[in-house]
Amino acid sequence: MTRATKQIPKEKGLDQSLTLLNEGYRYIPNRRRNQQSDIIQTRLLGKKAILISGEEAARLFYDENYFKREGVAPRRIRKSLFGEHGVQGLDDEEHKHRKLMFLSLMTPERLEEIKKITMQQWKKKIDEWKERDRVVLFYEAEEVMCRAACEWAGIDLSEEEVGQRAREFGQMIDAFGGVGERNRRGKRARDSSEKWIQKIVKQIRANKQKPAENTAAYIISFHRDHKGKRLDTHTAAVEIINVLRPIVAIGRYVVFGALAVHDHPETLPKLRAGDDTYTTMFVQEIRRYYPFTPLLGAIARKDFHWKGYPFTKDTLVMLDVHGINHRADLWEDPDVFMPERFKEWEGSPFAFVPQGGGDHYMGHRCAGEWITVMLMQTSLEFLTNHITYDVPEQDLSYSMVRMPTIPKSRFVIRDVEEREKLAEV
Repeated sequence: MTRATKQIPKEKGLDQSLTLLNEGYRYIPNRRRNQQSDIIQTRLLGKKAILISGEEAARLFYDENYFKREGVAPRRIRKSLFGEHGVQGLDDEEHKHRKLMFLSLMTPERLEEIKKITMQQWKKKIDEWKERDRVVLFYEAEEVMCRAACEWAGIDLSEEEVGQRAREFGQMIDAFGGVGERNRRGKRARDSSEKWIQKIVKQIRANKQKPAENTAAYIISFHRDHKGKRLDTHTAAVEIINVLRPIVAIGRYVVFGALAVHDHPETLPKLRAGDDTYTTMFVQEIRRYYPFTPLLGAIARKDFHWKGYPFTKDTLVMLDVHGINHRADLWEDPDVFMPERFKEWEGSPFAFVPQGGGDHYMGHRCAGEWITVMLMQTSLEFLTNHITYDVPEQDLSYSMVRMPTIPKSRFVIRDVEEREKLAEV
């Protein structure tokens, strides 16, 4: 029996890599609109690539029978954002085993601990901010998250190196969609951070540093792979950074949260009311609405057909992450910020994919998603219930081309006061 084969709509041109960089988050949505299709064939980095979007496309993308992650990340991203031989590039049993290592860090007790640490770090900022004419929230959030991440992970971080390490993690994140100097900064930052963490791993293994046994530093330093072999020092450092760096990246969500409160002041009384349900809805809407991850890649394991369209083994496939979170067939008024949409939301893990889709344990959905939601809630609680501040005139617009994006002013605040003390007067 002959299988009916549909032709995938093709984008014209020899290579669209520069177009991707020039259109950023809108690259796949623009192709979808132009081609009136949720599947488009193009060329990226000199190779055939297929772009897909939609809930069913995400379900396909996370089916490990059809796709693998090994070798998908371009060298410039491995050398800056991800590192070499980290969990993002693993597949099958090796990936599941390594993923369980990360998930073992996410016990209720340890999640509660990082929540507590993060609030403590935010509160330490109050007196300092009160004395300053202006505070750039983005850089402060990255520092707070760096301090909290290192303390929680069992990494000793001296006061003298806080600024350097927070800046390096930030530069790795910022290098994702960058070329030229932005990418070079990310590579230098990764080299420096890996050397720092490798020294710590060696000291832990030599019993010269003794982090608690339930911390990432300890667990990863002594982790054995699916074949029973201890991770080499470099890979252990990469995976510890894969705990620290994503927590620092939450600082971007914190800034978008502050922007959301600023743009929608009617939400402030609701956030101050102490309703955890509303705060959770608000956080989820931040993750859906604001641009964070633009797209994700995988490689076809074999030749197959999906909905009549042919996929060829070793073809790069890119999933429209930001676009899926803004599709009108999945979300009512997708371009409107509306936390209440999550009140009784029982949607699919393939329709809401800000940090990947599918199952946390068996698939490639981000293991740190729970931490992201929790620390966003904690940070919002601090910004709305523990301090007051003014937002001076500034450029709060953000580019949909720059990946990852952030408000141009990095969100400046001033006249910070402690709210609890104001209430006592």
